[in-house]
Amino acid sequence: MDYELAIEDAPETIPGGTGILLLHPSIGETDRIDTDFFKVDTDHFLVISTRTTAREVEQKLEHYEVDESSATILDTLSIERGYSRRSSDNIHYVASPDDLDAIVEKTRQFLEGHDGKLRLSVDSVTEMAYYADEDGAFEATKQILELLDEFDAVGLFHLSKEVHDQETLDRFRELFDGVVDLNEDGTVTTEF
Repeated sequence: MDYELAIEDAPETIPGGTGILLLHPSIGETDRIDTDFFKVDTDHFLVISTRTTAREVEQKLEHYEVDESSATILDTLSIERGYSRRSSDNIHYVASPDDLDAIVEKTRQFLEGHDGKLRLSVDSVTEMAYYADEDGAFEATKQILELLDEFDAVGLFHLSKEVHDQETLDRFRELFDGVVDLNEDGTVTTEF
């Protein structure tokens, strides 16, 4: 199954099972790319949020006019920060961004529980590495990519190029079928 891709300088479609690495500057405007990724050719999508709370993700989707009825949000921050949580059909929680096994398991549950064209976004792998460690984040990323392949889904994984050294960036890069490199001026270069 092919998926349309609404990212400048990228192929028009990508096959199911494709993982895309979004390299970005720390202050980069990733929301536009993230939300464009969800707007087309999608039946259901999962936002794995290690950087913001479910409420902030909902505000972002609303701001960029993404169909929220298709969204499931996995909030990894609220419990750790002591915020009140209201689980619903489309909002799930894990204890913290370093609970990588739970993140992978919730991803599997989402993919098993939905039909059609499925997308996910991991925002961000950098936070997973910060809270857990780089090896753990690498393994979890690898497991999520294997799930994309198994369920014919596609995913976009955020990684900050200012936080990690070149060796780490290269290590993660090798896992992915495509790389979208967002520059500080908002321009994008891609490799597929």
